[in-house]
Amino acid sequence: MHLFALGVNHTTAPLSIREHVAFQSESLGQALHDLVAHQPVKEAAILSTCNRTELYCNTDDPQAALNWLAQYHRLQPTAIQPYTYALTNNDAVKHAFRVASGLDSMVLGEPQILGQMKQAVKVAEHAGTLGTLLHKLFQNTFAVAKEVRTTTDIGASSVSMAAASVKLAQRIFGDLKPLKVLFIGAGEMIELCADHFAAQQPASITVANRTMERGVALASRLGGNAIMLSDLPEHLGQFDIVITCTASQLPIVGLGMVERAIKSRKHRPMFVVDLAVPRDVETEVADLDDVFLYTVDDLAQIVQEGLGNRQLAAAEAEGIIDIRVNNFMHWLQTREAVPTIRALRDQAERTRRHEMEKALKMLARGEDPQQVLDLLSHSITNKFLHAPSHALNTTAGEDREALESLMRQLYQIL
Repeated sequence: MHLFALGVNHTTAPLSIREHVAFQSESLGQALHDLVAHQPVKEAAILSTCNRTELYCNTDDPQAALNWLAQYHRLQPTAIQPYTYALTNNDAVKHAFRVASGLDSMVLGEPQILGQMKQAVKVAEHAGTLGTLLHKLFQNTFAVAKEVRTTTDIGASSVSMAAASVKLAQRIFGDLKPLKVLFIGAGEMIELCADHFAAQQPASITVANRTMERGVALASRLGGNAIMLSDLPEHLGQFDIVITCTASQLPIVGLGMVERAIKSRKHRPMFVVDLAVPRDVETEVADLDDVFLYTVDDLAQIVQEGLGNRQLAAAEAEGIIDIRVNNFMHWLQTREAVPTIRALRDQAERTRRHEMEKALKMLARGEDPQQVLDLLSHSITNKFLHAPSHALNTTAGEDREALESLMRQLYQIL
């Protein structure tokens, strides 16, 4: 078994790279099937968020995972390799534990990544691409994350991306109550942001979504209104704050759309936060004088607030993780010995059956049962001890000393 983790994240790759290797949630299952079916990968799970894309695999050929990732996204491996990290065995285990515990996040200690990892595992389970190794890995990963969060203060004073968006808006506008807020999308991240902004009691809240049903559901909970995403161009100019996070593979808020919105607003400023990966807003929008456009990477400075307290907890968490990594690797090494143990037992069983058949034939001929049992025990003992005895007699020097020490340990000879 060879555990392998390959990925890019917010520390190794800029947003312009991460958005090219991100996976849409609805295509993850098929991607997993493709990875396991066409490459020397026995098991696989894919974690894809705004800050990272990671492949967790059981494979004997790690390079194949990188080649597949590039091929799937129609890129050259050399285009993404400088931004990737490739971890094997205990390093891969430690990385998974750290990610789930919030130690590898842009927001140190944030809890959202654990839910995202659990969802990635559910998708892999449904796709049938998890086996013994990855099942055990993620079972331990979630247990470690729970232990870290219940025994340390890693989540204390954590500033989420949603909270950071509100803080940034307040720095620009001050009081948010007179302002109109638009949320584009209705996924988990938008829901988190909507709750934070709703707490500031803005003048109005509107949700724009591809499907009206889901948009209305979120808007109703917030006491707001819903519009179709297709109606966005004619309504965009009404809003002071725009938060967007959809699964679109192409920008849905273009430069021309924003220019027309700013013109209709008579150049009153517009605050835009694009939390999507790939990005929902064309990058050129940032060049407009009256638009404050921020991406997930731009929020990094704000989310570091309160970092000092969490760093102390992170040190405690790292100690917990080191112990749990050692435990997992012990299990993995035990699993690697299973074929040898099985072969040893099969060989012993064949010897036992052979000697038993001989003994039964002797009894059938009427020979003394006590003598038969005595011969049976001697024969089995001699057969079992022949190989180690022969090895000791034919080995010399330091090798013989090492073998003799091992034999004493194996057979518990004092």
